[in-house]
Amino acid sequence: MSERKVLNKYYPPDFDPSKIPKLKLPKDRQYVVRLMAPFNMRCKTCGEYIYKGKKFNARKETVQNELYLGLPIFRFYIKCTRCLAEITFKTDPENTDYAMEHGATRNFQAEKLIEEEEKKIQQEREEEELNNPMKVLENRTRDSKLEMEVLENLQELKELNQRQAQVDFEGMLDKYKEMERRQRERELEEDERETKEMLERALVKRLRDSDSEEETEDAKDQSRKHVADNPTDILTTDRSTGPQGSSSVGVKKQKVESWERSVGGLGVKGALGSLVKRKKPADSACKPAAAAPRQTTDTQTDHSGAGAAQPESSKASNRQPVASQNGSSLSLLGAYTDSDDSNSD
Repeated sequence: MSERKVLNKYYPPDFDPSKIPKLKLPKDRQYVVRLMAPFNMRCKTCGEYIYKGKKFNARKETVQNELYLGLPIFRFYIKCTRCLAEITFKTDPENTDYAMEHGATRNFQAEKLIEEEEKKIQQEREEEELNNPMKVLENRTRDSKLEMEVLENLQELKELNQRQAQVDFEGMLDKYKEMERRQRERELEEDERETKEMLERALVKRLRDSDSEEETEDAKDQSRKHVADNPTDILTTDRSTGPQGSSSVGVKKQKVESWERSVGGLGVKGALGSLVKRKKPADSACKPAAAAPRQTTDTQTDHSGAGAAQPESSKASNRQPVASQNGSSLSLLGAYTDSDDSNSD
């Protein structure tokens, strides 16, 4: 088995390379190459624009009987992208460019045409001057006159510009400084106005907060007054008594007024007058003394008077529920407050 990658091949001793037949290929054979359009062109058949840089699979061949300084010239064949018409162009080594040949027209060639015209004029002039020395002198005098005219026109334009445009650099600097000063003053005024607005907003906010605090305090005071105005609160709240005398009298009056607003006066016949009875200190002091001799006399009497005592006891028992019914909780509370007043006195 032979090697795959052979570097040195075997040549027999009787090998003669001149006996190997050569391939006879035509000189104008074509190769398929990949290229880009060297310039902008427009197809003559359909009017399609083909831009520079468009890629084509082109056929390349060598142009016969055309050389430039020994350099061969190549021709390329491409097809239009729209109508598939054949377009040909070839190399131009003289101008280091490509020359359009068939099937399309080259676009944006104005500059190149102008350059070609200038070159033609220059060549014709050189040919005339080569054989005619007087023509050379005429051309030189014409060129000198034209140059002098151009210089004169340029000088006139400069003088005209200097007359019309007299630049005062000091004035320009002064104006610039004035503009800077005005801009600075405007910025300062804006800053002052903004700070003033901020202070006003802060002051308004502070006033609103103080007003709201005052309103809340007033509402709290009103609620406290309303709570203190309840007539029964004075019975449950303990108020500090000041010095003896007018302070104790004022407290008593307040208690009496609140009690009369809630229950009514004890001397006035009202809706609650029947429920409250005034307490008589003389009767309350005499009742125990009178009850004792009665009990002794009742015990000393004979049993014959037991029947009469029984009705009295029944009457007393009947009186107690009536008193309990008539004396409600308000009457007991009034008695309690009167006892406190008497103790304080």
